[in-house]
Amino acid sequence: MRAQSGDWLVIEAGDEHQHARRGLIEQVRSADGVPPYLVRWLDTGRTALVFPGPDAHVLTAAELARIDATVTARCAAVQTEIGRRSRR
Repeated sequence: MRAQSGDWLVIEAGDEHQHARRGLIEQVRSADGVPPYLVRWLDTGRTALVFPGPDAHVLTAAELARIDATVTARCAAVQTEIGRRSRR
């Protein structure tokens, strides 16, 4: 795993008791981009030094924007379909 400042760390949900987390990588401590990373978590606003496990991956800002745009489009399509069916 390699990252640079400004990338996003995503930790997938391990089980039903954990939720997926997303955090902005604010600092990479090594020149080659390997962990640990200083991450500011979106869900808490807290900053932590993170040694990511196997359930984590790094996304660039551009990759995350593409994913978010896809999710937004899918949500809009579902809402449109719900509205269409409720008017029947």
